[in-house]
Amino acid sequence: MHAKSFQIIPIKFPSPVRLPPVHRIPSPSTTKTPRAVSISTPNENHVPAIPTLEVVDDSVAAFWDYQFLFVSQRLETPEPVTLRVVDGEIPEDFPSGTYYLTGPGLFSDDHGSTVHPLDGHGYLRSFSFDGATKDVKFMARYVKTEAQVEEHDPMTDTWRFTYRGPFSVLKGGRNLGNTKVMKNVANTSVLMWGGKLLCLWEGGDPYEIESGTLNTLGRFNMMNGCDSETESVVKAGDVWDVAAQLLKPILHGVFKMPPTRLLSHYKLDAKRDRLLTVSCNAEDMLLPRSNFIFSEFDSNFKLLQKQEFNIPDHLMIHDWAFTDTHYLLFANRIKLDVVGAMTAVCGITPMITALSVNPNKVTSQIYLLPRFPKENGDRDWRVPVEAPSQLWLLHVGNAYQNLDQDGNLEMQIQACACSYQWFNFHKLFGYDWRTGKLDPSIMNIMSEGQKDLPHLIQVSIKLDANGVCQKCKVEPLNQWDKSSDFPAINPAFSGRKNTYIYAAASSGSRPALPHFPFDMVAKLNVSNKLVRTWSVGSRRFVGEPIFIPNGAEEDDGYLLVVEYAVSIQRCYLVILDPKRIGEADHALVARLEVPKHLNFPLGFHGKVLYLATKLGIAPPPGDAELKALVWALSLAKEKNWKEKVLWSSDALKVASEVNSK
Repeated sequence: MHAKSFQIIPIKFPSPVRLPPVHRIPSPSTTKTPRAVSISTPNENHVPAIPTLEVVDDSVAAFWDYQFLFVSQRLETPEPVTLRVVDGEIPEDFPSGTYYLTGPGLFSDDHGSTVHPLDGHGYLRSFSFDGATKDVKFMARYVKTEAQVEEHDPMTDTWRFTYRGPFSVLKGGRNLGNTKVMKNVANTSVLMWGGKLLCLWEGGDPYEIESGTLNTLGRFNMMNGCDSETESVVKAGDVWDVAAQLLKPILHGVFKMPPTRLLSHYKLDAKRDRLLTVSCNAEDMLLPRSNFIFSEFDSNFKLLQKQEFNIPDHLMIHDWAFTDTHYLLFANRIKLDVVGAMTAVCGITPMITALSVNPNKVTSQIYLLPRFPKENGDRDWRVPVEAPSQLWLLHVGNAYQNLDQDGNLEMQIQACACSYQWFNFHKLFGYDWRTGKLDPSIMNIMSEGQKDLPHLIQVSIKLDANGVCQKCKVEPLNQWDKSSDFPAINPAFSGRKNTYIYAAASSGSRPALPHFPFDMVAKLNVSNKLVRTWSVGSRRFVGEPIFIPNGAEEDDGYLLVVEYAVSIQRCYLVILDPKRIGEADHALVARLEVPKHLNFPLGFHGKVLYLATKLGIAPPPGDAELKALVWALSLAKEKNWKEKVLWSSDALKVASEVNSK
């Protein structure tokens, strides 16, 4: 399959100093390597004061704006700092709660080494809203992982990187013979479940955090009892099982890789009040087969069920979806690069160079894995649904299904995807391990139609009563092709039909940075196909939007998003009114300023912990519990949800008992 031809965006530079030559990873002849936007690199030994009002050469400003998005923050904020409201005001009905945001905090040490953003130590930020005083308190702490404790000297407040990490090569540390590859930095996502606050990473156990102080409590073994059932079984004549048994002691004993990797993206099934997770075996990253273990937990972290699926393909999964009856896996196909593996083991190149994307199929395979096999009928889950176009799935916004009276099953998936040609995990975020620098042009390629870039998609699947696929269609969500990612919805609609989806997107208004970083929040109405946007302004970027429910309608509530004003090196927490997105400046509810010395780099994924509801602040906890219960019951009656609401007990009886005390 040949990629569509790419175009260089015409940018004129006044005698620029060029970025270091882009290192190209050898790729199959069937794949055309995308060409990147050319962006000027100023004198690397001097950081100029970039004007904030007028920029003569935007290409130079674009380079530094991108660098400032990934500036290390070494300071921690263990004591709460009240944020100043600089625009608007905190609304009276804004619910009390805490917004937790994680991501990398450190990119360079004191001995000449830099690391890829994905290898940066986890920096957990919290924004706590007090519904009574309308104050917002900010805190930030590093997650004290095993690697962080080893690499940071608290007495001198200095850093020395000793772990390589999957995406980096150390310059000031030992490379040859350095087997510290799996650097668990707990920097990818946040989970609040069963009374525990957890920071997750893509390759190991999460770390538990004390929610009030952000102190690290230690590793939390979520995968205890969730190990692969085939772990100690070698099937006769299966060469890959034999290879797996040979690899395990090397990966675990020599390279200290955990035998099972927990994926950082989890799902919450609101209907059943369950946490859903996926883990896989470490050796599967090097073998042409993949074992996925799906686990479901109740609200107390009790394991309710576990299922394992062995897929005979080499896959790299970051995010996934679920419906009432299925887990949905998009087959992002990879392959082993033998030369890259040899140089990676020797410490010459990052460990990730042992792998490369595998675009040798023109279609995309979607595996429909049964959550409850006894209810799945006779359909063979080993036979994937073939999507007509080739795509690499990045993030999922929502998925839901509808079963008609004839037994036909329709599934809808809203997600973000890109092409295999665009996705280069050797250079994610533009990081060049040879120079240790970030090249923004890598993230800003351009193609005809822009379908190679990350964009929102809608996938429609229809199975007949016998499980035979009748239709699989992939199309841009609302026929909107702007570069975008981090799809989000009202969490109350997770796993069921939704009307609205939100995402971070690029307006394309800046020629030097047309696609990334993102500079606006988009609201897409999947019913009438309307798209409305809110832009953050010139030389400012946004991260992942988070929806805060606050009413009966799907878009009743607020959106939280962090604004990165890189030209003045400031961060703001922004509150938006989802209903008014697209109405000039009316969507902005409030903007809160983080003190300049506490400015932090781009975050990845966040989570909100609710402490109260829109019903107001009731000092006695019992009153708040009762109000929330009565409101939920009245809403269920109003919406005629009698047969659709699963109560943990008789709501009226509980209300009566609470009211009598």
